[in-house]
Amino acid sequence: MENNVVNKKILNLIGIARRAGKVVTGEDIILSAIKKNKVRFLLIASDTGSSVYKKFNDKAKFYKIPTNCSFNKAQISDAIGMQRTILGINDLGFSKKLSELTMQNNEKGT
Repeated sequence: MENNVVNKKILNLIGIARRAGKVVTGEDIILSAIKKNKVRFLLIASDTGSSVYKKFNDKAKFYKIPTNCSFNKAQISDAIGMQRTILGINDLGFSKKLSELTMQNNEKGT
């Protein structure tokens, strides 16, 4: 039950970040932003293709970017109002809060 509350908070925060212009979308744009150290948090849909998932997960680990892979494409798309499987957050404040909520969610899930 509490995981649902945290999940809703995460999705709401992503929607707010999108409206604030702090979301980077599009595979090539995100990869470029990651290499320039402009992505602070990465959201990868759980139902993303395995090669894309591996590519972005590996990049996130290499650049030490916190990642959340617990939402599917539909949930992410609903949160931001456009079809996406991968999102980058380029704002430090949003990324800190998303990291905290993701950690909180992972702790309750175990």
